[in-house]
Amino acid sequence: MKRFSYASHLECSRCGRKGDVSKRTQTCACGSPMWVRYDLPGIASAVTKEEVASRPQNLWRYHEWLPVADPASIVSLHESMTPLIPLSQSGADMDIDNLIVKDEGVLPSGTFKARGASVGISKAKELGVEALAIPTNGNAGAAWALYAARAGIRATVIMPDSAPMAPRKECVIAGAELYVISGTIGDAGRIVARACAKHGWYDVSTLKEPFRLEGKKTMGLEIAEQFGWSVPDVIVYPTGGGAGVIGIYKGLRELQEMGWIGPKLPRIAIVQAEGCAPLVRAFNQGDEVSQEWKDPHTVAFGMRVPKALGDFLILDVLRQTGGAAITVTDQELTQERAATVARDGLHVCPEGAAALAGARKLRASGYIKEGERVLVMNTGSGLKYVDQIEQAGIPLELEAVL
Repeated sequence: MKRFSYASHLECSRCGRKGDVSKRTQTCACGSPMWVRYDLPGIASAVTKEEVASRPQNLWRYHEWLPVADPASIVSLHESMTPLIPLSQSGADMDIDNLIVKDEGVLPSGTFKARGASVGISKAKELGVEALAIPTNGNAGAAWALYAARAGIRATVIMPDSAPMAPRKECVIAGAELYVISGTIGDAGRIVARACAKHGWYDVSTLKEPFRLEGKKTMGLEIAEQFGWSVPDVIVYPTGGGAGVIGIYKGLRELQEMGWIGPKLPRIAIVQAEGCAPLVRAFNQGDEVSQEWKDPHTVAFGMRVPKALGDFLILDVLRQTGGAAITVTDQELTQERAATVARDGLHVCPEGAAALAGARKLRASGYIKEGERVLVMNTGSGLKYVDQIEQAGIPLELEAVL
């Protein structure tokens, strides 16, 4: 008998301790993130690639690989498959023949955070969660506020006062309780942890519960399907908390274990801002974990994460795939953002621009080789960051343009 979900159990990403996928769970007793594990042979025998292709083009087409057991629990705003957009002009300028952007900016709330919110909120609803809390640099809070409103779940959002105004307003209009603090997302996370312990709320911080990651995993499933059940040579990802990197790798590994893709995996390269690069520093030093970055600063707010809970997992992904870790300056990403619009008409977010600037550097260094297919992840719409655009037209007398 076919099942809607083939999730079998939870497993600690570090010590291997098992858990129950049908129960509300945070991190393992050892403090590490928990994975959702699946009956992959069961999925392989229950569904074909052709059946998946025939389904509606949203992330729930992969429901067998997701942790929600009852379809009635799904909370969705139609999280569409995001497009692959070739950038011929930008690619030519970078000397990358096959430069492709996966544009997550078309998702609800305008960022890839909708993936984790849809799956995370759906599972929270299934588990009977009535209230949750999340620390955020902006976009995750906005997405979770929207989906929580749709599910009828109370949401509390803690956000640094340096976060952009747009996601703050998105949280407020969605009915979330928004609190703005002086400090970093790490400080916000510590406040959320204390508040959840006191009030019994569900802590949905990045990797503090196992289900949000499964939404991010659908990026990996989509990429494989869109590449004809194969993979690009290189994936370049702008990285803060790094759940997207971990999720993409997890999705591809699951497909690989099922025999749906071959033994080759893409080399995954992360890009961080020069003003906040704990993972790049750790990778270059050969460390297994990162050290907290002091005084983090960058205009790419989603990358302003001084220490990621899953740092050891991200660093392992890079080493397992022959990946790389580099930094870009705010000036470089700002220039790349403007150039991408001017050359190819694609308005990427600052984080996406950082990834493109990183691809440029990786090609110049020889890491990206001639003829390779390079996929750059644009994690959000540039329209959410129009306040960072300094020029807004040149005042002219009417007669000057007639």
